[in-house]
Amino acid sequence: MTYNDRVVRQFTVATVLWGIVGMLVGVLIAAQLWIPALNFDIPWLTYSRLRPLHTNAVIFAFGGCALFATSLYVVQRTCHVRLISDKLAAFVFWGWQLVIVSAAVTLPLGITQSKEYAELEWPIDILIAVVWVAYAVLFLGTIAKRRVSHIYVANWFYAAFIITIALLHIVNNLSIPVSLWKSYPIYTGAVDGMVQWWYGHNAVGFFLTAGFLGMMYYYVPKQAERPVYSYRLSIVHFWALISIYMWAGPHHLQYTSLPDWLQSLGMVFSLILLAPSWGGMINGLMTLSGAWHKLRTDPILKFMIVALSFYGMSTFEGPMMSIKTVNALSHYTDWTIGHVHSGALGWVAMMTIGSLYCMIPRLVGKKEMHSVSAIDLHFWISTIGVVLYIASMWIAGVMQGLMWRAFNEDGTLTYTFIETIAATKPYYAIRLLGGILFTAGMFVMAWNCWRTMAGAKPVEVEAAPPANWDTPAEGAQA
Repeated sequence: MTYNDRVVRQFTVATVLWGIVGMLVGVLIAAQLWIPALNFDIPWLTYSRLRPLHTNAVIFAFGGCALFATSLYVVQRTCHVRLISDKLAAFVFWGWQLVIVSAAVTLPLGITQSKEYAELEWPIDILIAVVWVAYAVLFLGTIAKRRVSHIYVANWFYAAFIITIALLHIVNNLSIPVSLWKSYPIYTGAVDGMVQWWYGHNAVGFFLTAGFLGMMYYYVPKQAERPVYSYRLSIVHFWALISIYMWAGPHHLQYTSLPDWLQSLGMVFSLILLAPSWGGMINGLMTLSGAWHKLRTDPILKFMIVALSFYGMSTFEGPMMSIKTVNALSHYTDWTIGHVHSGALGWVAMMTIGSLYCMIPRLVGKKEMHSVSAIDLHFWISTIGVVLYIASMWIAGVMQGLMWRAFNEDGTLTYTFIETIAATKPYYAIRLLGGILFTAGMFVMAWNCWRTMAGAKPVEVEAAPPANWDTPAEGAQA
């Protein structure tokens, strides 16, 4: 019996390619905010159409392919079995690529539901549901036929992410089609807003957090060559996170028409969420106990540890911004953009990059990537880019909030809206520079991956059972 690594390699290559595409679109729209004329008066190049293309590309194309690649790699190694169906694996890969291409065509054309992170219209939504169910069958079916009694905690997080995203996607996208490319949601008014942000925040909570925590719990111990610091804490982390995250969505709707008690409830759950989030961060960081010296020579571990640091920072900042008095300043400002990208670039992208650098040599039978120095260069370019991006947006956001709330003695606004835009413009230039640096790092990664994988013969790894089938799978500490 051997592992099916073909689909893992396919998703790995797609991750890097879609990452470059999605980030290039992000760089373009960041440039448009600084110099609006860069839309060239072409409708499908306007910010309003490219922004949803950027978010869908980096979340569902780049992040999604990374989750597919790593989850299908991890589940085979920790369960010591091959994927239950090679044909189903191929369907999942090509089906997901069709989803991505459909999004890349329809969104610039203005075909959209106008729902954050759920812009795609109903035919594509149905395709997503079909592919996702196939993915669930593939992943959970492989776990069901495992050759060890233990289910390693990384698979718990991956399974929770798969099941919850299916629920979120289907409920939020219930709609009534009126033509091939137009539909209307079944929800109205404040209910639509509440369902949308129940989906929107949990797309962050389960797609961009739980799934990548599964990645963290496998690849950090693997790269550090250390067991997870506390296996018990990882289980507490899992149950607390999935129990609480589901109810934090209303914090996106503070000071809106949503009932006040529901806004407060979302704030409370967001504050409680700090505990399991930091428990997971501490568990990941402490896995390097006794191995901190490896950071001097291992740039892959640098990516992972910086990712965990950004995870801790983002999961502190999020609950803080959900507090109503803080939200009164931060809401609708670029502070929110800085917060989102500290999680998206600092946590998600950095953990993805580190995990792929860890996994790729093993997929092609090599000891390490073609160039370790290129990984180190990539690390520093990316880190500087993230810091420039989020720091500029933090400063711009706080400034915007204070300017919008400034009043003269007679009760009139001190600043006009255009004055706030003019004051923000220099920070948009800094953000653009940060985005360019991060994207440049992805090109370095693409070159390094190509040189590592070019001419290498794919490895067929034997799925041998462990000596003691009752021992927790690799990377675990009982």
